[in-house]
Amino acid sequence: MRFNYNNLWKLLIDKKMNKQDLRKMTGISSASIAKLGKGENVNTEVLLRICKALECDISDIMEFVPDEANREEGTAK
Repeated sequence: MRFNYNNLWKLLIDKKMNKQDLRKMTGISSASIAKLGKGENVNTEVLLRICKALECDISDIMEFVPDEANREEGTAK
């Protein structure tokens, strides 16, 4: 499984914010923002700060997406 943060980017658009605004609002590093942009793992503290700043739930900013290999295994059974 991998992470998908598309919900976060959509939420930022809805709130008329950009990544830089989010970084300033939460105090998270630009490296963490870059990881989010690439769908990589980030510390749960980063996710908590984002949720607190945007007053939202974790499911409002991310979702788990199955890997292609897992999808193929699921259909082969």
